[in-house]
Amino acid sequence: MTARQIELVQQSWQLVAAEDVQVTGKLFYNYLFETVPEVRPMFRRSSIQEQSGKLMAMLNYSIRNLDNLGEIGEGIKKLGRQHVQYGVQDEHYTLVGRALLWTLQKVLANSWNKELEQAWITCYTTLAEIMMKAAKANDLMQKAAVH
Repeated sequence: MTARQIELVQQSWQLVAAEDVQVTGKLFYNYLFETVPEVRPMFRRSSIQEQSGKLMAMLNYSIRNLDNLGEIGEGIKKLGRQHVQYGVQDEHYTLVGRALLWTLQKVLANSWNKELEQAWITCYTTLAEIMMKAAKANDLMQKAAVH
């Protein structure tokens, strides 16, 4: 990510974070479940309210520290490894990314533009790739341990 993209994401996130976590989370999950109903069972372990809080807290931490991915990388990798247990596959990251962008566009409304959209796409892709690589590495290690 460029310094400008990090700045755009962090500034816009301040606006998102100022909103009610439950309202933003509900907006995200309603859209995700409407567009990809098959992922709903992956979220049965917690309520939408609880899941919304977890999502916003993880995004808040990651976005505040975007300029230091080395520091937060281990936490993001751990999250990727945990998501395997829920049945998350690579294609789910794309679907969740779409839901996140849709949500951001709704919450940020008049502030949303092409430059901001591209910054968020780059941000999400960067974080998702770290998670997916960690999940694959974990999967390979588990398969090697079995043999």
